[in-house]
Amino acid sequence: MRGKVERYILENVVDKGGLLFGVIDPLDYKSLDDAVETARRVYEGGADVILVGGSIGVQGEPLDYVVREIKKSVDIPVVLFPGNIGTITRYADALYFMSLLNSRNPYWITRAQMQAAHLIKTLGLEPLPVGYIVVEPGGTVGYVGEADLIPRNRPKLASAYALAGQFMGFRFIVTDAGSNPKEGHIPLEMVREVANSISIPYVVAGGVRRPEEAEKIIECGADAVQVGTAFEIDNAVERVKSFVKAVREGAKRKRRQIDIDF
Repeated sequence: MRGKVERYILENVVDKGGLLFGVIDPLDYKSLDDAVETARRVYEGGADVILVGGSIGVQGEPLDYVVREIKKSVDIPVVLFPGNIGTITRYADALYFMSLLNSRNPYWITRAQMQAAHLIKTLGLEPLPVGYIVVEPGGTVGYVGEADLIPRNRPKLASAYALAGQFMGFRFIVTDAGSNPKEGHIPLEMVREVANSISIPYVVAGGVRRPEEAEKIIECGADAVQVGTAFEIDNAVERVKSFVKAVREGAKRKRRQIDIDF
């Protein structure tokens, strides 16, 4: 059964074609209030979803505070992007219930998920079943998650993992190059390969710095782009608006459609 947030995402993919997810890692800011203010501006700029989380250290009272304060200022879903079983708070609407498909360690594939499952149910958080794939260079998440990083010049490997994730029942696929990699986002050829291989929503994360990059990623078949660091550097509302406009423009030229069964 699909929850409220999942239905919201699917309906908006159908309606808008391309979505912008703003990522807030509270530890990347000088203060927790700065993180909350950036989230408010991301919302005012027109982002479709706000993700909160990070690879290390985002848990406990700081996480509770940030999510609770963000919720006071926005009326779009606030979704957790967890780095481990501690990156959970009752104040969010939902969370990426992720399996790191190309990890070498079973902990990141099923064991952390097993440990957190009952807590998530008790808190009433909506789990979004995500098959998560980390691509070179991978950054902190690749190191922490002990990933066999997908080479940037091997798009078919990424698409094979993505299709396997769909066959295993995941309802979203996320490919991530890591936070702010110098190489930039994953190659467009890889975006196309993954998008053409699956019929579930596909999100591209990591290294998307400019609106024109987001536009091309959506045009190549992705359904959403996650942007974090670009909004830390310049969190002005107008900058967010430029990204939103770009993903909507890219969607006009996107040929891929997802299969939706409500």
